[in-house]
Amino acid sequence: MTVSRRQVLLLGGLGALGAGALSFPSREVEAKSASRLSSAEMPKPFQSAFVQPPVLQQDRVGVDPADGGPVNYYTLTQKAAMASILPRLKTPILGYNGIFPGPTISLDQGTKAVLRVRNQLPATHPNDGHVLATSVHLHGSASLPQYDGYASDITHPGFFKDYNYPNFQPARTLWYHDHGVHFTAQNAYSGLAAQYHMHDPVERKLLPQGKYDVPLVISDAMFAANGALGYDDNTHSGLWGDVILVNGKPWPVMKVQKRIYRFRILNCSISRSLKLTLSTGDPLVVVATDGGLMPKPQSVANYRHAGAERYEVLIDFRKYKTGQRIELRNLSNKNNVDYDFTNKVMAFDVTDEPVDTADATWNTMPTLLAPGNEVMALTEKQAKKVRRFRVKRNHTTNMWTIDDTSWHDVIASGYKKVSAEVDLDAVEIWEFENKSGGWFHPVHIHLVDFKILSRNGRAPFPQELGPKDVVYVGEGETVRLLMKFGPHKGRYMVHCHNLPHEDHDMMVQFRVGLKEDDYDPCDPMTAALPQWDA
Repeated sequence: MTVSRRQVLLLGGLGALGAGALSFPSREVEAKSASRLSSAEMPKPFQSAFVQPPVLQQDRVGVDPADGGPVNYYTLTQKAAMASILPRLKTPILGYNGIFPGPTISLDQGTKAVLRVRNQLPATHPNDGHVLATSVHLHGSASLPQYDGYASDITHPGFFKDYNYPNFQPARTLWYHDHGVHFTAQNAYSGLAAQYHMHDPVERKLLPQGKYDVPLVISDAMFAANGALGYDDNTHSGLWGDVILVNGKPWPVMKVQKRIYRFRILNCSISRSLKLTLSTGDPLVVVATDGGLMPKPQSVANYRHAGAERYEVLIDFRKYKTGQRIELRNLSNKNNVDYDFTNKVMAFDVTDEPVDTADATWNTMPTLLAPGNEVMALTEKQAKKVRRFRVKRNHTTNMWTIDDTSWHDVIASGYKKVSAEVDLDAVEIWEFENKSGGWFHPVHIHLVDFKILSRNGRAPFPQELGPKDVVYVGEGETVRLLMKFGPHKGRYMVHCHNLPHEDHDMMVQFRVGLKEDDYDPCDPMTAALPQWDA
């Protein structure tokens, strides 16, 4: 199955590459490159130093009058900026506070957050001219509908919106990204993405903290000759870049001590899936999934990692020699487009820096994590209903759908059309079937964490034995998910996290605890409107 050729649009209003600029192969064949950079400007693996995004500092700390609990108040500004991604050339981006990834937000379970997001972007995207209206989704949070980043709940340039986040869930790696209707792929690819960490006492005791608790935001990109980002979604099928970025740097090198590190790995690519492994053949020890700690760790030689999934892994550098280099590599998966260096992600160089042995996590691999996790304790017997969905492609219109419904249908219904109406606190099994041909689909269900029951009738992969909110639905696969709906009432989205699929138009919604004509105090289109940013 071949990928169609399209002109590559460039950020910065620089026009398009000439016809034939990209010649994509079959998606299972490697090619040399997609970027139009000269050999002198093309970044090389392991030439950049590893960097971490800054942690966002709160504007102030308050008290919630409803329960007396603490509230952190933050401000983020979405704006255009120039990023230093390539060795010499600058790259125009759209970023939270003007950086990619945006700043990391870190707080404790039980501390609520009010995040004021100011849209100070240009009026239109320099790529294709769409209005740069945005909607911020805190992915992994059980937020009220009006603060969940509902796709059509958009904030236009010159306005701001205050997002309220409850932060009552167990510790986990979340991330925030743009979810603006029909332009999520372009906006997120342009830079509007970042991690958000929630801690709790159990996680703090068991896993490395501070500088040994390391966010990895992995993405891919392609570049024009002048350093601007290229964009080609192959007729809404997906974008596969030839440069792998980690925290916005190409194939960086991180210096590590001889101790155990924790890595919070987010695949931020808008289409590419990964299969991560270490060059030494040593295991990656998976300790947490999208929804937080697993019941117990799982050691894997490699694992597949779709867009928007988060896996927290421990890597033990104790046995390596000073000066030894260990590579984090990508074995890739079926139906990606791979290039010369997309098999590399980053490298670790072992140093002789003294290790703080007072920190018990430096040499301790936990054997038990969260055996009482509520999601993983659910059983099939508790399910009152089984629902079946098919992820599909209409080859006539090049539109993607869930069953035969798209977000266009939701809009046309006045946002009333739902693909499922569930009771509050109901336990259900949802089954997703993928017979769409040569495509995999990372399916994200908002609001809830779920337990993966099976994949084509077999047990889930070891790395999936924890609470999830995104599931990799591979080619020809049918997955069964078990979940409890709550704690909020209202409307929430289900969509593919291959973002060109989501935008065209593989997204539907479900409704919890309400009937169609019930008054909805949390209507995401009316309950918390953006305000003019005077």
